[in-house]
Amino acid sequence: MAVVQPVNMSLMDVSKIFSLLQPKEEDEDGEQARALNDAVGADDAPLLSQLLAQEKYQRCINAPSGWGVPVTPLRTAAALGHLKCLEVLLEHGAEIDVLDVKAQTPLFTAVSGKHLDCVAALLKAGADPNGSQYNNCSPVLTAAREGDVDTLRELLRFGAEVDVRPKVPEWASNATSCRGPLYISAVYGHLGCFKLLLLHGANPNYNCTDEKMLARIKQPKTVVEVCLRYGCGVEYIQLLVDFGADVYLPTLIIDKTTKQNEALLLLLRERVCPKTLMSQARLAIRRHIPFADKDPAIDSLDIPLVLRNYLKHINAEPE
Repeated sequence: MAVVQPVNMSLMDVSKIFSLLQPKEEDEDGEQARALNDAVGADDAPLLSQLLAQEKYQRCINAPSGWGVPVTPLRTAAALGHLKCLEVLLEHGAEIDVLDVKAQTPLFTAVSGKHLDCVAALLKAGADPNGSQYNNCSPVLTAAREGDVDTLRELLRFGAEVDVRPKVPEWASNATSCRGPLYISAVYGHLGCFKLLLLHGANPNYNCTDEKMLARIKQPKTVVEVCLRYGCGVEYIQLLVDFGADVYLPTLIIDKTTKQNEALLLLLRERVCPKTLMSQARLAIRRHIPFADKDPAIDSLDIPLVLRNYLKHINAEPE
């Protein structure tokens, strides 16, 4: 058996490695790019505007810089939540969906940092609400995991997808790869995000609409099963029922890990009791509204307020 000898590195060797990660001092464009990033880091929007008024700095607006992993000024502004600087960069034509080494867009980093004002500014300027196709995570998944309802609402308002998109080759498909924002919000116990996703059309059964992916997975878990497994409250199961989940779909295996609670009892009761006519009518009407944000269309209907609220899942079933 071969013996792996430890590598002895001197302080000088370590210094050389770190020096390779630093920008070249003699690179004039690098110096200007660093100046832009430094202005953003200091949240100095007036200085940033002065620099970008000069052609030599404008030329470097999308150039990555910085020690270690270089990033663009827009990426820095989004990550730090420096709104004024972010707006200055956008006004001067910064590339809005530029990727860093992790295939993360500025929008993704703004969502991760919970900088709602920066998220809104980027979306209004045309940022892709779904982030990068090369990143397995997405802004919506991140907001759902963090329970950031306001950010999630803003992303969905600009057309972000609520169901998971396949980002891996077919041969790499597995149960985890088809778990979308609805799964994540349930697992982390974020009821507000859970309901918001359903309101915007999330699939209540698998939170994945890619049939090929589901077909490759031996036993894909339904959202109902996930909610029961992680001990989600009865409110989660009730919402899934209200939004049309197939209560007969999951094969329930009741064992020691299954929580014997109201949620399970509700599901079993729904399996023997048909939906009310009112509930079925709500599902049919919402399915025929072609928009993800259905509230404006519902508000335009010439029906009593109590019925409009019922269609929007605001109040209980009208008497």
